[in-house]
Amino acid sequence: MTLHDLEIETLNGDRTTLGAIAKGKAALIVNVASRCGLTPQYAGLEAMHEELAAKGFTVIGVPCNQFKGQEPGSAEEIAEFCSATYGVTFPMLAKADVNGDGRHPLFAELTAAPDAEGKAGDVQWNFEKWLISPEGEVVGRFRPLVEPGDPVLREAVEAALPR
Repeated sequence: MTLHDLEIETLNGDRTTLGAIAKGKAALIVNVASRCGLTPQYAGLEAMHEELAAKGFTVIGVPCNQFKGQEPGSAEEIAEFCSATYGVTFPMLAKADVNGDGRHPLFAELTAAPDAEGKAGDVQWNFEKWLISPEGEVVGRFRPLVEPGDPVLREAVEAALPR
């Protein structure tokens, strides 16, 4: 089983699998929030998504309200904010817990992956990022302060693009 086999729910309530969105593509899964100091990262994530989509890349946003209540809105409010404020066109999943007993199964898998320093475990904050290969394997983990334009992230994304 790969991450592609995991059942997920989109922001608009449709049940599907991660593979239906990302199979055959490199994907950057990001836990997001609308009221966070890192929220402007949406602009860079959207720019990366738009630039690399034709090469087999997608960003996937997962709203989370576990960090100081910085994503309190409904699915409709989140969708409106992302569209109106940042022009987000990449797929968004339903709001999910990323840590704790109620952690979504996707994040149970993602948090097992180590970052560049070899540290796995709980999500530290909003805008943590995981790079998924076209085959559905975690190939990179980037902590929240790594901006979408960071050269290390960009190189990893380009290396993960389907050949």
